[in-house]
Amino acid sequence: MSNGADGQVAKWDPGFTRQIVSRVGPLIKRYFRAEVRDLDRIPTAGGALVVSNHSGGMFTPDVLVFAPEFYNKFGFDRPVYTLGHDMIFVGPVGDLLRRAGVIEANRENAAQALRDGALVLVFPGGDYDSYRPTVTENVIDFGGRTGYIRTAIQTGVPIVPMVSIGGQETQLFLARGDSIARLLGLNRLRAEILPISVGFPFGLSVFFPPNVPLPSKIVTRVLDPIDIVAEFGEDPDIDIVDLHVRAVMQKALDELARERRFPVLG
Repeated sequence: MSNGADGQVAKWDPGFTRQIVSRVGPLIKRYFRAEVRDLDRIPTAGGALVVSNHSGGMFTPDVLVFAPEFYNKFGFDRPVYTLGHDMIFVGPVGDLLRRAGVIEANRENAAQALRDGALVLVFPGGDYDSYRPTVTENVIDFGGRTGYIRTAIQTGVPIVPMVSIGGQETQLFLARGDSIARLLGLNRLRAEILPISVGFPFGLSVFFPPNVPLPSKIVTRVLDPIDIVAEFGEDPDIDIVDLHVRAVMQKALDELARERRFPVLG
């Protein structure tokens, strides 16, 4: 593994992470009335790839809902690394993110962290998923991305599916704007979408200005680990594994949706 990946992983600062968990964690939990269920399903030793849907647009609360609950339960001996788009690692902000366990989203960084026995949290759908239209808010959609499976196979770790509901109710998401983005040639800037939403306080937003998330109740649920080799053999079909992971997640998300009585209120 290259020094680049080693450097990314080595920058995690448990003391700094503890400060975030103790100061920001309770605020996020109170604002979103957040619940994280079934943390006991996470393997207690060795690397594990936590695969989740992604919600809430630019100000997605997913990581700040899950990570504090994980650390409060298991302590700070084992880091949670979150894969993030390299565009967010700008200047001093990038250094702070790395200290908190956010690393550039590439297979090399993920593999190093997993081999070191860490938990790696990945949102395969990325921005495509977090800006999904409100009419499909409870649909698992990774946009055809399957690299997470190859990472799990390469490192020999289980996939731990996780689903979350409520984040897509923090504003009204009208469209991803992917066709508009292509028309404007934004792909040259590595931007595949130009999302259109309505929220508070700015009303209509075409990516900017970003609205403040409504205090929607967020429930996150950890599912049973999937041992790819045990379930699909030594040379699994990537598409079949992906289909299985998404089906398991969709079933769990449907169950959470049936519990929900009102938008935002939960």
